[in-house]
Amino acid sequence: MTATAHVKDRGGAHSPPRVQPAAPRRRSRRRARIVALVFVFPALLLLGALVVYPVLFSVGRSFFDASGTRFVGGDNYAEMFRDPATLKAIRNTTIWVVVAPALLTGLGLILAVLVEKVRWATAFKLLLFMPMAVSFLAAGIIFRLAYDQDPHKGVLNAAVVSVHDAFKGTSSYPTARARDGHGLEKGRDGSYLTNGSVSPGDTTALGLVGVLPGDLPKGAEPAYGASRRPAAAGEVRGVVYLDFTLGGGGKQGRVDPKESGLPGMKVEALRDGRSVASTTTSADGSFRFAGLGAGSYTLKLPESNFAPPYQGVSWLGPTLVTPAIIGAYLWIWTGFAMVLIGAGLSSLPRDALEAARMDGANEWQIFHRITVPLLAPVLTVVFVTLVINVMKVFDLVYIIAPGPVQEDATVLATQMWLVSFGGGNNQGLGSALGVLLLALVIPAMVFNVRRFRRSQR
Repeated sequence: MTATAHVKDRGGAHSPPRVQPAAPRRRSRRRARIVALVFVFPALLLLGALVVYPVLFSVGRSFFDASGTRFVGGDNYAEMFRDPATLKAIRNTTIWVVVAPALLTGLGLILAVLVEKVRWATAFKLLLFMPMAVSFLAAGIIFRLAYDQDPHKGVLNAAVVSVHDAFKGTSSYPTARARDGHGLEKGRDGSYLTNGSVSPGDTTALGLVGVLPGDLPKGAEPAYGASRRPAAAGEVRGVVYLDFTLGGGGKQGRVDPKESGLPGMKVEALRDGRSVASTTTSADGSFRFAGLGAGSYTLKLPESNFAPPYQGVSWLGPTLVTPAIIGAYLWIWTGFAMVLIGAGLSSLPRDALEAARMDGANEWQIFHRITVPLLAPVLTVVFVTLVINVMKVFDLVYIIAPGPVQEDATVLATQMWLVSFGGGNNQGLGSALGVLLLALVIPAMVFNVRRFRRSQR
């Protein structure tokens, strides 16, 4: 039944409509509100129990001491800004807010534009979006292993060490050392020098230990034959060997038949403290210096022969731990940013882009003069959403950062947990940190909500 009715008079003209009484209309609206409230009440109940009550409780708890029995006013908030660990957490959170959302938005924009030109765009998007299906706990474990300092465990350091060794090489005998009292003494720089001097026509044997037989380079040959070769006039001949006989036996300081030479060992001849000649030992550990002038020389095994192997980068050290964790965060969230920006990109008016191409604009000009300005609302929403997300990042920091550098990587969320439950047992100060984090997040949330409302209009 309609609320009003039109009545025609005899002349065919319409009479004024009859208006429904006000009381029934009010009852209808009240009934609609009651029905809406019944449906909304369970959601409001959950919202109050899971959001409103914890927030109000945390605000109240922040004004009490660690035991929760004594009112301390704003002391917890003052302590928060005097604590070095909290100040470091604020600094790290600032780094996260400035760096991570900007990098993610930029990467998402670049990938969204490039994906449009890829034939298998859907598969590419799926591949980049897959890390979003991995929990932060699992991602933290994955990157904790990837960043491991040991090149045999950490894939990143394995790659870095491989590249380093390909260009600079590595020593073959990092654990080798000379026997005390057998012709060699250690220099200040880690090298070994002969105790006595040699002259042209001399033959010498330089014995080392500390090398496992299994660690000898492939192709190493016995040194016994080389030690028996006499030196010709004007040359110094010698052998660098492993002074150890597998299975026992042999005599220290003398080359025995079963003892192996040490190939690839660099040897220098010094005169008056300066290097005048250098060579490298062959497969049987032998070396020779020809054309030396008359006089006395000292033989040196440079420190490069014994340099420890390159161990790569300390990704989880105090200096790089925060950038390393941000890298793990980028791996997870790049697909999210790309998909959102790609959705905005697909809704751009194509006629504007085609008109620009017809006017002679190149792709770079189209990108930064047309595409980016038109995508500005989407980019802003993505950026602000990521800002809100990084302010409360916890899992990655807590899992990836090792215990000794946990304080160097801490952010507000982890500091709040550590102060409250991770050993600090001061839930008053932890609640104050939670209130600070909420106060920082609210402006970004309000900004995002207003952007959504404006876009809906």
